[in-house]
Amino acid sequence: MKATEAWGLSMQILPMQRHRHASRRPLWIIVLLCLVSLFVICGYVYPPENSTACYVFSPRGCKAFTEWLPSSAKRELSDEELASQVLIEEFLKTPPRPTANPKIAFMFLTPGSLPFERLWDLFFSGNEGKFSVYVHASQRKPVHQSKYFLGSDIHSDKVGWGQVSMIDAERRLLGNALRDPDNQHFVLLSDSCIPLHRFDYVYNYLMYTNVSYIDSFFDPGPHGNDRYSPHMLPEIEKEDFRKGAQWFHLKRQHAMIVISDTLYYSKFKNYCRPGFEGRNCYCDEHYLPTFFNIIDPGGVANWSVTHVDWSEHKWHPKSYRAQDVSYELLQTIASIGESVHETSEVKKQVYVDRCLWNGVKRPCYLFARKFYPETLNILMELFSNYTAGA
Repeated sequence: MKATEAWGLSMQILPMQRHRHASRRPLWIIVLLCLVSLFVICGYVYPPENSTACYVFSPRGCKAFTEWLPSSAKRELSDEELASQVLIEEFLKTPPRPTANPKIAFMFLTPGSLPFERLWDLFFSGNEGKFSVYVHASQRKPVHQSKYFLGSDIHSDKVGWGQVSMIDAERRLLGNALRDPDNQHFVLLSDSCIPLHRFDYVYNYLMYTNVSYIDSFFDPGPHGNDRYSPHMLPEIEKEDFRKGAQWFHLKRQHAMIVISDTLYYSKFKNYCRPGFEGRNCYCDEHYLPTFFNIIDPGGVANWSVTHVDWSEHKWHPKSYRAQDVSYELLQTIASIGESVHETSEVKKQVYVDRCLWNGVKRPCYLFARKFYPETLNILMELFSNYTAGA
């Protein structure tokens, strides 16, 4: 057989190679990329309910997809808004004035006498010169039992729950405390508040912090953003509206901004009150959280250093009676390291964030409320034990 015939025969016997379309080879990669893209887009449009899961998508947390799009042209500011922003920017750029004797101002907002004055006396004892005390009594002139509270009363006025008068009282306390140039930090406390740590721990925690501790979070539910009024436009948009506890800590520059504000304060005074347009808006829960979310969101910690327990889901937080108070309870509260926020929708969302002090994980709370006056004696007995080493 000729060589050419043999070669032809072998070609007939060998199976024909299948022609592969090059376009089929990466098909699985294309499908995978489509699925991943769809997953990410869904994550932005419908953010996860758990705040930890939000960080799967971005360290910036849960945001709607539209918030990642380029913003439209900025609107023209009104004269009042421009003046307010210039003033705020100047305050934020101004470094604290050096003082040889920096102090913390403890500001008490109370109806009358303070049931825990003896406990606070124990807390302040031996730390003279490092603190100031101011008392705003809205109903009755207080009778003081501690030397640290003598002469602490300021001019006071009536305060209505949920009314702008609550903000007026806070600003009045700040105004009086700011007159002392040594006061560098300002803490708002109620008549039911108690200390959770020794004074020097609290002093160092606040004196060397790089933020103010203002509770602020986004609640899209009926007790959050549903309280917003469109009358607050254009300065306050609905997506800027925030909620939080009123018990704050402020650095001096932030305290000065609060008492200087007229623009945002007037919006809440006029359009945030119980029953306005069918909404029950409460200034003390929304003014400062919203204000700082707009003017300096990176300068606040978004939690309060005063603990309160809302786990019972009632109109008022859990209150502690004598039988509830123990060393274990106080130690548990004092060692909490995460801040928890729960929204008010039917399908509630829970956000859990680590409490960071200058970037380092630390316990969240320096104070706690609401304790009944009957707990005073047991708290006095326990104080040295539960604050030992803290």
